[in-house]
Amino acid sequence: MVKVQEIPLNQIRRPLPRVNDQEKVKSLMASIGEIGQLEPIDVLEVDGEYYGFSGCHRYEACQRLGKETILARVRKAPRSVLKMHIA
Repeated sequence: MVKVQEIPLNQIRRPLPRVNDQEKVKSLMASIGEIGQLEPIDVLEVDGEYYGFSGCHRYEACQRLGKETILARVRKAPRSVLKMHIA
């Protein structure tokens, strides 16, 4: 089951390093600042911890705007699913 909720940014682990396009981040910062975050990021919840693998630009934009939370689609998953994402 997937639910959409606000998650504290500092509780989302991002195990795969990624270099973001800074122009896209700036554009998203302007949009989120003006009208809010329209599209949630996708997050896995494993044993009560959140892991993010997509939505890197939205995540950075919210971080740089000083937001404490981000809108996320949360899917509960076992550790075996997390291992597949990291492998």
